[in-house]
Amino acid sequence: LGTTDMWRLWVLLQVAWHVAVGKVQKILFPERMKRNLLSQRININQNPAFEYKDWGPTFFSIQYFFFVLKVRWQHLEDQALQGGLAPNSPVVTLSGESRRIWDFMNGQ
Repeated sequence: LGTTDMWRLWVLLQVAWHVAVGKVQKILFPERMKRNLLSQRININQNPAFEYKDWGPTFFSIQYFFFVLKVRWQHLEDQALQGGLAPNSPVVTLSGESRRIWDFMNGQ
């Protein structure tokens, strides 16, 4: 396994652990978890029609797991490590196309 694969495996284990513990806590302590999630909301009065029952059950679900995993893996690609390659970050051309920096540097 390469270094990137090891980091991906580590991130997979971290996210899986986070979701599993969160799911168990939601089952054992539903009211406490609800209070915790509500306390983390910013601008709670901004949209009063958007209630906990609309978004609360999505936390620690399988969709939540895959979303967090995707975001964390994307952050790994943007990381620059000493002695390693620079990240191949996405850029947008003046015509609105999305490209990668390495493609830009190679004239593609």
